[in-house]
Amino acid sequence: MDECALTERLITYDTSSPEGMQAAAAFVYGWLEARDVEVKGGEHNGLPVLAATVGARAGPTVVLHGHLDVVPGLPEQFEPRTEGDRLYGRGAYDMKGGLAAMMCAVRDLAAQREVKVHLVCVFDEESDEQGKRGTDYVVEKGYVGDFAITGEPTNLHIGVQAKGVLALGVQVSGCSAHGATPWLGDNAVVKAVDVFRAMESLPFTRESSDLFDRPSISLGRIAGGDAVNRVPDACRIDLDIRYLPGQDPDQIIEAVNSQTDVEVVKVFHREPIVVARDNHFVQVLQEAVSKVTPLRESIAVGRDGTSDVISFLKAGVPGVEFGPTGEGHHGPEEWVSIESLDSYREVLVEFVSLIPQRLRMPPLQAGAVPLDPSLKIA
Repeated sequence: MDECALTERLITYDTSSPEGMQAAAAFVYGWLEARDVEVKGGEHNGLPVLAATVGARAGPTVVLHGHLDVVPGLPEQFEPRTEGDRLYGRGAYDMKGGLAAMMCAVRDLAAQREVKVHLVCVFDEESDEQGKRGTDYVVEKGYVGDFAITGEPTNLHIGVQAKGVLALGVQVSGCSAHGATPWLGDNAVVKAVDVFRAMESLPFTRESSDLFDRPSISLGRIAGGDAVNRVPDACRIDLDIRYLPGQDPDQIIEAVNSQTDVEVVKVFHREPIVVARDNHFVQVLQEAVSKVTPLRESIAVGRDGTSDVISFLKAGVPGVEFGPTGEGHHGPEEWVSIESLDSYREVLVEFVSLIPQRLRMPPLQAGAVPLDPSLKIA
């Protein structure tokens, strides 16, 4: 089964639901096992976690990391369709296509004995819940190394930076009144919109960096009012703020809280991702990209989104976001380039093959950390 066919199969699982996640995990487990790749499986917070290791027993170690959960989609989005080079479907670009190519790369790399390669797959990357995540769990279990690649969509560029995330729940207070006399009340819904508009003009929103034009603020949810004939006295808005490396998230929260009749009631936070462009592994990955694709310049990019690669960075493992070409993730017409799936797999295999040639490393690195035997299939 090639990358395209494997991606099509993965798209058919509605992995926005726990049932779909379990079914997809069982398929991935069986696919790898059928190709003599030893897989360990378990659960974290009731969701599947998969991990496999091939190649060298010790030495230079690379982690290929992906997720199979998706944001909810329309029923027809779980029925893959092909139009020319485009494969459409929920998760095609983010990131079932990338994971399918990683699975094929691991199959291709199983016989080499110079680099240890971990493949880890989680099912909670799209969650906005704070706390330990599936990727934190596999890191704790010892699936770490000298470098990590997460297959988030980057159009075959190397994401060396990503914005930080602040997901804020903001409660806005007003005063109720009869709907026939709205001037006697203080409409919390209208005030909430004003709060959002005011945030769009805060000083931090006008800053930029070498890889980013600006931060962003998205109004994701708004809820207020309980009757059409009553002026709402409370409203909650949920904001998705993507801030730049170097900006202070506490100052952003303070600026929100400083507005009248406003209280931040929930915070989900992920730090920005920053990896040095002159990191040895980044340089080798860039060489591999140049060998396989027409890309020659501007391979290092900043990503407006973020990912669980932050879990590896916190563990001292440098990592980047790097995935196939496509468009429309989280939207109604999400697609991935079929040709890029093959190129992506080739780059991963070329990257691993170049490591022994380009790097001089002692025999034991971070990848030699013993794996926790308690990670077992549920």
